[in-house]
Amino acid sequence: MKGKVSKYLLIIVPLIFAGVLMYPTWRTSSLEKEKSGLDSAGLVKWNQQNGEEYKRNKRQALKLGLDLQGGMYVTMEIDGVKLLEEAADATERSSEDFQNVLKATAKEIETSDEGVVDVFKRNFDKTIKPKGKSVINYYSIVDLKDATEEKIYDRLKRDVDEAIDQAMHVLHRRLDPTGTKELNIQKSGTRRLLMELPGEMDEKYIEELITTVARLEFKLLRGGNDILRAFHNIDQYLVRKNKGLTTTDTVVAPAVAKADSTKADTTKKDSTATATKGDSGKPKDPYAGLTDEQKGQKQREEYPFTTLFLTFPYQKGGNPGKDPYLLSDEVVQQFSNNPNVEFSFIIPSLENKNKIKEYLKDPAIARLLPNDLDVVLSAKAIRGTEKGNNPAFDMYIVKREPELTGDVITDAREDRNSGGPGYVVNMQMNDDGAEKWATITGANVNKRIAVVLDGEVYSAPVVKTRISGGGSVIEGMADVEEASLLRTVLKAGALKAPVKIIEKRVVGPSLGADSIRNGLYAAMIAFILVVLFMTVYYSGAGMVANIAMMINVLLNIAVLSAFGGTLSLPGIGGIILTIGLAVDANIIIFERVREELYKGRTMRAAIDEGFHHALPPILDSHVTTFISGAVLYFLGYGPIQGFATTLMIGIITTLFTGILVSRAVIDLIVSRSPNATLNFGQHKI
Repeated sequence: MKGKVSKYLLIIVPLIFAGVLMYPTWRTSSLEKEKSGLDSAGLVKWNQQNGEEYKRNKRQALKLGLDLQGGMYVTMEIDGVKLLEEAADATERSSEDFQNVLKATAKEIETSDEGVVDVFKRNFDKTIKPKGKSVINYYSIVDLKDATEEKIYDRLKRDVDEAIDQAMHVLHRRLDPTGTKELNIQKSGTRRLLMELPGEMDEKYIEELITTVARLEFKLLRGGNDILRAFHNIDQYLVRKNKGLTTTDTVVAPAVAKADSTKADTTKKDSTATATKGDSGKPKDPYAGLTDEQKGQKQREEYPFTTLFLTFPYQKGGNPGKDPYLLSDEVVQQFSNNPNVEFSFIIPSLENKNKIKEYLKDPAIARLLPNDLDVVLSAKAIRGTEKGNNPAFDMYIVKREPELTGDVITDAREDRNSGGPGYVVNMQMNDDGAEKWATITGANVNKRIAVVLDGEVYSAPVVKTRISGGGSVIEGMADVEEASLLRTVLKAGALKAPVKIIEKRVVGPSLGADSIRNGLYAAMIAFILVVLFMTVYYSGAGMVANIAMMINVLLNIAVLSAFGGTLSLPGIGGIILTIGLAVDANIIIFERVREELYKGRTMRAAIDEGFHHALPPILDSHVTTFISGAVLYFLGYGPIQGFATTLMIGIITTLFTGILVSRAVIDLIVSRSPNATLNFGQHKI
């Protein structure tokens, strides 16, 4: 009885397994049928009830190729100009002349397919070289034998070429981590990539995956007050710029008599006074008689940068106060001379955050910041403000050089945040990274380290103790999809240069409906002919082979769906080929069983001998075919990989169904009674 149960399970469990794997595909199709034909009101209600379920199942459903269903065509361009800028020395790349060369290069390559380094060289020779400077002044030299302009330009060309090749590999890993989606990426010209994404219609998701550089850095926070003078200088620069003054002109901003009376207008307190004295000898308030709105406008004109954020000074080891300060000249001077004061900066709105980001991109403003510091903004709104009309953001001052980069990350996974709402991404480092991370955290206990991804801070935790083992966490993900996206790009690796999307198109099937219909008809006819042949030639045993073959096809498609694969016409060709392989295994077995029956063996003995002796040639033929499929998969792209994928999956499922499932069915038939038999198409003697 136990033997019969195990045989029934061999038949039933694969069917249940296939059903579970195919459920997202079936459910997606069912929901799409419900959605079609609804009016606008019906669509709103449908989205409320089924939107999340549809999105979840759509991600797991079997996708059809560009030839069957359509998908996306994306044209991308490697931002070589950005690569040249970041490769330059930090102290030199912000110079006005160098930035002008980069701008001229970027403008010229918009309408030219010429190599970006060649265009850069021409503009450099035209703008900077006549002033007595060489490209050697802007790019570091590792070896003295490479201290020539020619060597530097050759190195830059290699960097750009490597960035393009690396982008192809990284995007493959991001968009098709299992290699089953028939993704096709090809070079076009000197710096462009053309990509085909079968069955993909989510433009926003794909754009995020492509354009995210995923440059992960761990940077120490700096609490020094020397940044205040830089902020004040930025205010002065912007005032001069807004008034059309030159850099040599001076701007007199209202000074403040007392530091504690310089709170920003956001506190609604009119407590700011000038150092200019009236007839009575008392400080005169420059905002006296103004309404709150007029006062705010005047402060924004006089302090166009520092009024975009709130400044909270506090004693080291303490907590920020409740009232923000306006960074007037006197306040800056007083706090700059107090080494025991630290600062917290908060940006009160998304609009202000965007303005600050634009200002920080200005090379002239970048030069006003200390050489060893960077200003970075939080990627996520401060908890509690994210759902409001004016989300607030933190602004951090960090060391420019990172303590560690994302190159050491070997694994990443998303998880729920055990310490609060939202999701986190847990990362694991390699041995070298783990050792460095332990040293860094051990040397900075009770200090904050910012986790910076693509120039924005995701979290800035306080180091409580030395962290060994190489584990680290990125917080701040609102939902599992955002965490999954971050996990994907971290595991795939960072891009050496940003990628810009030049064009993206959602397209329909490339083959006509008649061609697709004819291809499917051909597959059905082949399937029916094989079923008829097996039934006629092998009788009852042929029916068993047909059952195993149908389970085989079902498992093939289910496993392809589980891997997030894409089914195209070449993939269907692979499935048809595995149909032939499936019955081929049974033919070898049945012929061997017939030989044993002709020798006079009993039905049970003939079946045992047939399966036993047929197994080696079946394994040999299937293994060699699998090797051929593996070669096609690893050396091919797109449709070739699709064909190889269904072929390799089919070979594995064929071995399972052709040997185990068909044997289980045959054993159940002949075990009904001691005299039970099964016709293998043998001739009567």
